Amino acid sequence: MKYFKKILRFAKPYTRYVWLNILFNILYAIFNVLSVLAFIPVLGILFGRNERVMQNPNFTGVAGIYDYVQNSLNYHISNIMETSGAEKALLFISLVSFSMFFLKNLFRYLAMYVLAFLRNGIVKDLRDGLFHKVLELPISYFSEKKKGDTIARLTSDVQEVEFSFLNSLEAIVREPLTIAFTLISMFAISMKLTLFVFILLPVSGIIISSVSKKLKAQSLLAQQETGNFLSFIEETLTGLKVIKSFTAEDKIEHKFQKSTTRFEKLMNSVLNRKNLASPMSEFLGSATIIAILWFGGRLVLSGSDDMKPQEFLGYIGLFYLILNPAKAISQAVFSVQKGNASAERIMEILETENDIKNVADALDKTSFDKEITLKNVYFKYKDEYVLKDFSLTIPKGKSVALVGQSGSGKSTLANLIPRFYDVNKGEILIDGVNIKNIKKESLRELMGLVTQESILFHDTVKNNLKLGVDQASDEKVIEAAKIANAHEFIVDLPNQYNNNIGDSGNTLSGGQRQRLSIARAVLKNPPIMILDEATSALDTESEQLVQKALEKMMENRTSVVIAHRLSTIQKADMIVVIQKGKIVEQGKHQELLAKEGAYYKLVNMQSLS
Repeated sequence: MKYFKKILRFAKPYTRYVWLNILFNILYAIFNVLSVLAFIPVLGILFGRNERVMQNPNFTGVAGIYDYVQNSLNYHISNIMETSGAEKALLFISLVSFSMFFLKNLFRYLAMYVLAFLRNGIVKDLRDGLFHKVLELPISYFSEKKKGDTIARLTSDVQEVEFSFLNSLEAIVREPLTIAFTLISMFAISMKLTLFVFILLPVSGIIISSVSKKLKAQSLLAQQETGNFLSFIEETLTGLKVIKSFTAEDKIEHKFQKSTTRFEKLMNSVLNRKNLASPMSEFLGSATIIAILWFGGRLVLSGSDDMKPQEFLGYIGLFYLILNPAKAISQAVFSVQKGNASAERIMEILETENDIKNVADALDKTSFDKEITLKNVYFKYKDEYVLKDFSLTIPKGKSVALVGQSGSGKSTLANLIPRFYDVNKGEILIDGVNIKNIKKESLRELMGLVTQESILFHDTVKNNLKLGVDQASDEKVIEAAKIANAHEFIVDLPNQYNNNIGDSGNTLSGGQRQRLSIARAVLKNPPIMILDEATSALDTESEQLVQKALEKMMENRTSVVIAHRLSTIQKADMIVVIQKGKIVEQGKHQELLAKEGAYYKLVNMQSLS
């Protein structure tokens, strides 16, 4: 129940609905029991005239409340029978029973009505909390996770919690109250028989709990498998061209079917155990009823108990009143066990600590005045250091290009400067202030990022460009697009700036998507620009257009350019050559060529000398 309790923390804003639900369920339980008790005096009076009460009883205290209520009802019915006959008495009892059943079901509906607000509120807050956490957690968290697994936690796991936990709330609140009021009435009728029932019920409970213990483990495996095949679907949709080009459809389909087969087997096990709950509890309940008939019948026939025959029949009715709540509780226990696996996966995300967070009294830095300094920086993703004792100064207004072979640490620097990752040793300073002492939000406001992969959203051109600057005017949007050489193709679109570009901008070419990415960074107008291989995925014509856009954008800005194509960085103020996480050369293009060192070899390899 640990994770069930954690999910219930989300109920705090909806406390009023909790109390209303409890109130209505208490009233439901009372009238549920009274609807059965109302028939006991009728049985006695109609079939045994000696049960009539001709004197109004006196209330002697809580201990004698059952006798007082029964005798009061007997007294009123006896009066009606004496003055108006048995048929009038029967009509009176029918009206009383009708009222009891009406009130019982009215309060049952009201309890479910307020529960809907509680349940849907918790689900909404749970989804909102998960999405907020996804946005808050560092990139390093998701680099080690499958996307599909995260999607599964936000969708199918939340849905499982809704069905398993929150649908069980009604049973967990209402049914114990029904059982409690019923047991009180049963004790009032016969203490001996009720104690006998208490010996039988724990046996049923032990059998049910022994089956439910294995349910959580199977459910956890099933939810993990859901994440696996959602990840596989996401990867398949992303790499569909590659799959088709290698005619690997059969191979990929076979891998997917292996995952769904595992899921099928796990879900068969889970559902078979869950489906066992209802018939097993009904059988155990029936067996208990037979035992009660035997034991209670002996008490009545032998006269060893004060229980009257009509009370024994009412007692059987009361016990039947317990069966459905007991069955509902057993099903709720199974559901909670099943939902625990999903709740555990949800809480794993919600309770993950963000290592990259603002320190106390972090600065709200709004300007960049002097330089970016990397001082003796060490960084590793796992075991091997990607950067080792790395030091570099980038003056304001200068463009610095980072070049080197794949895996040398270039892109890592693009992740460290905006603090997507934290350095293991050393420090990164902006105007002499360690970036760990600057608020993340204000640090990233100083920077614009254009990556190799153009990340665009299923929205209009305008909304994609205004991602970080909602208040930008249409004139500013157009001006940024012109700087990025994007305005010409935008005005050719059917709806121009209001044209929807599709999922990830798939209605546009690679060069067009990249120019939109540049326009978005230009519109933000940051003093520091980070370009991570912004032209490496483009054809020659698109590269020339994008390169011109980049040159316009970098004017009067501090730029960190990570380049694979060396032709794009020849005009940089400083070129830094990195090998295995260390600087081996730095200088201008012509200076480095003259040295005929590492940079010269890279240029020759690309046949650009």
